[in-house]
Amino acid sequence: MSTRLFVCSLAVGLTIITLAGLSYGLAAEFTGEVVSVLDGDTIEVLHNHHAERIRLSGIDCPEKGQAYGQKAKNAVADLAFRKEVTVKAHGHDKYKRTLADVVLADGTNVNHALVKDGWCWWYRKYAPRNRELERLEMNARAAKKGLWLDPVQVPPWEWRKQRE
Repeated sequence: MSTRLFVCSLAVGLTIITLAGLSYGLAAEFTGEVVSVLDGDTIEVLHNHHAERIRLSGIDCPEKGQAYGQKAKNAVADLAFRKEVTVKAHGHDKYKRTLADVVLADGTNVNHALVKDGWCWWYRKYAPRNRELERLEMNARAAKKGLWLDPVQVPPWEWRKQRE
């Protein structure tokens, strides 16, 4: 084998190993313990020995200081804090948080459970074709669950805009 062919083969091999390592590091799914609940739609999950910030995708919970904000945070904590979850990542948001669906060991989708129980809105802007979230929100509204019990609900995106 010529030196040139050997060097080329070595470079290809190292590239494959590097790419395999990168794709492993960017895995779309991982399991870890929920170590922090920051608010109703943001948690931290232990991943590769560090807390990774996860933004629950397709939903928007009331903000801290907003009506039902603390109740939404408590609902997430009751569901997932200190539990092993599977994070099904869909990418990152502008704050570099991992956008994901979070699933409990028993198969409960945390994102769906929060909408079903009335603690957040289906975030149409970022999940416009998610018919399951749409259905869950319609049912929660009809049953007056959670924040839908209140006669006036201000979506968090409007509440944030009022404070800009």
